[in-house]
Amino acid sequence: MRIAITGASGNAGTALLRRLQKARQEHPGGLELVGISRRTPDSSQPPYAGVEWHALDVGSEGVVQDLVKAFAGADAAVHLAWQIQPNRDLPLLHRTNVTGTANVLAAAREAGVGHVVCASSVGAYSKSQKDRRVDESWPAGGMDGSHYSRHKAEQEKLLDRFAADNPSVAVARLRPGLIFQAKAGSEIGRYFLGWVHPRFVPRRPVLPILPIPDELIFQAVHADDVAEAYWRVLERRASGAFNVAAEPVVTPQNLARLFSAKRILRVPVRALHAFVGATWQLRLQQTDSGWVEMAAGAPIMDTQRIRNELGWEPQTSSLEAIREVIEGMGKGAGVPASPPLKPRRSLLGLTRRR
Repeated sequence: MRIAITGASGNAGTALLRRLQKARQEHPGGLELVGISRRTPDSSQPPYAGVEWHALDVGSEGVVQDLVKAFAGADAAVHLAWQIQPNRDLPLLHRTNVTGTANVLAAAREAGVGHVVCASSVGAYSKSQKDRRVDESWPAGGMDGSHYSRHKAEQEKLLDRFAADNPSVAVARLRPGLIFQAKAGSEIGRYFLGWVHPRFVPRRPVLPILPIPDELIFQAVHADDVAEAYWRVLERRASGAFNVAAEPVVTPQNLARLFSAKRILRVPVRALHAFVGATWQLRLQQTDSGWVEMAAGAPIMDTQRIRNELGWEPQTSSLEAIREVIEGMGKGAGVPASPPLKPRRSLLGLTRRR
């Protein structure tokens, strides 16, 4: 099997390559890997070694023919490429996230790829109450106040159209909760806190009081468990949508236990939305208020389909995945061989560099 992966050096892409390299060892000579990313990693280092690399920006003009060449002979294409920052340049994000998806699908069709697997998200779903779980039939209309959610919903429409126009192609999409791993600590810190703030995040933060809205209930999953889900979809040529999340559902109560908080201070979600929006406008941190809206509105997913049909079971709890990424953020953890996952430089190192 020949598998091409866009966004192959990022958080989910690196985890997927680890899983595919394991599968390659289990089936010698039976798995060829093609990695596609804007900035290629050090291909002498695992898990990037033994991969055919192409440096391509999926959203750029004229990239389709380059993608066709990269997809040549591929049995499956996994589309993971996505851009979260700079979130002050929404046209640039749309170019990568939505136009990039359209380019990947056009190239897959032209190259004759028989299985297309795309990274969607819980963020693609329309708003829902948190008191019940929704399956994959819940509308993927997104939430207007979040650019991430809007772009994921647009991506879903592109996948719907592609599947309808290409019935011979198996089209799958995974909708995971928040994806965490220790080695993504520096990347996630840069994305959501900026370059300076993560340097002051302790490895095991303790908050005497946790200020949080009651509505901030969400799902998370470890990157390695997401990678296992992708592998099972690829191995069985599965199609359709699959919710992917670990237990337990993350609530203010178990976040308080995670941070050893003695008390929860219930904050109105509107107040948190306003605070995050104001501090983002003042450039004090990198998270725009759309992430609050999405976290408060995203549904709680039912994951029975992937468990029943593909036998998938997460090996790491949601809370352990969160604990791991916080520790990774505090340590400045990362993957030196990967440009997106590069470890955070120390304050001492920055001082010396200056």
